[in-house]
Amino acid sequence: MDIYGDLNSGNCLKVKWLCDYLARPYRWIAVDTMNGGSRTPAFLAINPVGQVPVVVLDDGRALAQSNAIIRYLGRDSDLVPGDAYEAAKMDEWLFWEQYSHEPYIAVCRYQMVYLGRPVSSLDPDKVTRGHAALDRMERQLAITTYLVGDAPTLADVALLACTRVASEGGFDLTACPAIRRWIVDAERALGVA
Repeated sequence: MDIYGDLNSGNCLKVKWLCDYLARPYRWIAVDTMNGGSRTPAFLAINPVGQVPVVVLDDGRALAQSNAIIRYLGRDSDLVPGDAYEAAKMDEWLFWEQYSHEPYIAVCRYQMVYLGRPVSSLDPDKVTRGHAALDRMERQLAITTYLVGDAPTLADVALLACTRVASEGGFDLTACPAIRRWIVDAERALGVA
């Protein structure tokens, strides 16, 4: 399997981390998204949307969108609850991550780290929504060890990628003790350095 990705991207790290956790062999193909690497004709032939990550499976089929990829690759692993309701709760977090977390936490980080913008220039709405996302996680993690209970799931893989570097996007995690504890626990459980 080939994974096309950028190690600076939380969405790409999710896929890499999952494959490493599952000891699934892959070839990492670095795509320099900051310099048009995802816009080349060769890349667009693999993923016409021009986004990373994308995996090309051993049979030649391509799959894009980070949470679809991790859901596919992790489907029979211990990171997907056997209970149907708990699996649906995991999916609920996966959908929420892409709609209510990543567009704010990751975008603010991108603007500060890669575009060199100061925190004062960030869109106040994105900052407000990012804080709301962190508050939602903090409330959940104050009552459960992981997002869906006492064991890590794909939801933890997905949300760890951007949350652990939220401070690089101007989000101070000092007031989020449950999130800080979860980051340490999730990194250890998933073997993420």
